[in-house]
Amino acid sequence: MRTKFALTAALLLGAAGAQTVELRILETTDLHTAARGYDYYQDKPTGEFGLEYTATLIKQAREEKRNTLLFDNGDLIQGNPLGDFAARVQPLKDGQMHPMHQAMRTLRYDGATLGNHEFNYGLDYLDRVLASAPMPYVNANVLNTDGTNKYTPFVVQRKIVYSTDGRPYVLNVGVIGFTPPQILNWDRAHLEGKVQALDIVEAARKFIPQMKAQGADIVVALAHTGINQGAYTPGGEQAGAALTGVEGIDVVLTGHSHLEFPGTAYKDVAGVDLKKGTINGKVVLMPGFWGNNLGMADLKLNYNRATQKWTIADAQGSIRPIWDKAAKKNLVEPDPVIAAAVKKAHEGTLAYVRGKVADLTAPVTSYWALVQDDPSVQLVSNAQAAYVKAALAGGQYKDLPVLSAAAPFKAGGRAGASYYTDIPAGTLAIKNVADLYVYPNTVQAVLVTGAQVQEWLERSAGQFNRIDPSKTEPQALVDESFPTYNFDVLDGVTYEIDVSQPSRYDRSGKLVNADARRIKNLQYQGKPIDPAGQFVIATNNYRASGGGSFPGLDGKNIVLQAPDETREALVKYFNEQKTVNPTADGNWKLTPIPGATLLYVSSPNAQKNLPAGAALLRTREDGFAEYSIKF
Repeated sequence: MRTKFALTAALLLGAAGAQTVELRILETTDLHTAARGYDYYQDKPTGEFGLEYTATLIKQAREEKRNTLLFDNGDLIQGNPLGDFAARVQPLKDGQMHPMHQAMRTLRYDGATLGNHEFNYGLDYLDRVLASAPMPYVNANVLNTDGTNKYTPFVVQRKIVYSTDGRPYVLNVGVIGFTPPQILNWDRAHLEGKVQALDIVEAARKFIPQMKAQGADIVVALAHTGINQGAYTPGGEQAGAALTGVEGIDVVLTGHSHLEFPGTAYKDVAGVDLKKGTINGKVVLMPGFWGNNLGMADLKLNYNRATQKWTIADAQGSIRPIWDKAAKKNLVEPDPVIAAAVKKAHEGTLAYVRGKVADLTAPVTSYWALVQDDPSVQLVSNAQAAYVKAALAGGQYKDLPVLSAAAPFKAGGRAGASYYTDIPAGTLAIKNVADLYVYPNTVQAVLVTGAQVQEWLERSAGQFNRIDPSKTEPQALVDESFPTYNFDVLDGVTYEIDVSQPSRYDRSGKLVNADARRIKNLQYQGKPIDPAGQFVIATNNYRASGGGSFPGLDGKNIVLQAPDETREALVKYFNEQKTVNPTADGNWKLTPIPGATLLYVSSPNAQKNLPAGAALLRTREDGFAEYSIKF
């Protein structure tokens, strides 16, 4: 065993004869409580995601490089029924470690930051989770009401690293964290009057000089934010590219968007080099979600004896997947240590999700939810409307019509060909309720006018590409860059969506075609909707507070802030029904475009219930299937 004197001497020798140091920085992000490769909604194992698979990649990456650091980039404690189990069913007690942290402790993480979903269960619960975390947490842009930092903004960690010829060096690694300031809107019920949030870039510029003053040789930004693809606007949700322009930051670990970088989705970002995995010469990583990839930044560091400073001679960013999409098989075996670490919580979650709620008379699927009115969305709308009507009965809004807004959360997209709701007829269990509604949102209601109902739907209609009626070849119907959770269906009114018209709003919610109207024949009780009429819309806290950038929704017109989660409202509704008939009422449809053929991407399982005019074209290597639809 080396003595302290021997190690100090070795460090001095290292400084005198500087050599290259190879440092590998590893990232997980948006794990969303996916410790196991297990689909709790379908109640079966899967190899497409799970930290137990990523863990194997982590251990392999460490074997390849002597000097490694491992960080998590947030959205860790919420995302599937295991997260709900730990927060709601058997809540963590003081001093008890969260199941995800139990798993991560075995992997020896060097640090972590907070994602926006860390705040979904409230500050008290988050404090309890962080109190027993096995790694330091950093966040620089969430403040107390007095302007002081709510959490530790950064740390400077003293690491012993070894050069390529085996000599030890001291490297001071600065680690700073950020989360989207939009948390103040998305979790207003938990955060209002309790915390503030700084702009991400502003917070970085404030603290990076302090980190350097405290001796940080390199700075790693744990940025739970996406990569902005255009000019950065202060207060923006996506700030990953903008952070590369902050002097002093060397590596930017991003996430939040559930995409991949290096990846072609960001090929047009200014300053990007996909081969090197850099933006403006700095490594940027975004390794997907649920542990489906491991992010890896490989740095070559040189020490200058004259200036006594480290410089980055070369940098390479990459991601490693756990799943071969084409061959539909795992690229690595799961690490059994992770399963053992979360065994108790996993078994508790299974018992919880298998609990019966009601009887279901027919299957519920979401394969065609972007083409026609869908039972998976209808059930949520029905439950929300029933909850809000009961809550407002006897109050000042009791005589106003109640509409309900719900979106198809599980409709494939970036989450893959297996990410659809598919509930068989028979027993409706808790796992199925969580399948219908995957987020821990709470029920809220807003007061709007008929004109605002129209704008709400116009924003939702941005889900679709514009279809040219003069073309005969199949045209892609869905804009895959538009999140399906922003495709709100409004029940209680009837309407058509004319996709031959341009979208009134762009994917970010900005008005881009002021004269465009896709929403046709909007009616309430069989008559054209009154633009000046008043309506209450049942929705969730995310949407009511401005999530998704819907016109007229900024948190100021909320008339009901319920304490119950939407899933609790669903359980209550189903319990009262006892037997559930999942039939959609067909209150909306796409306007027919004679002669046009729509191209729609869904699961191969969508063949089970083809709509009129739909036909299978092919099954793709990525697991999705393409369908044609003719009116």
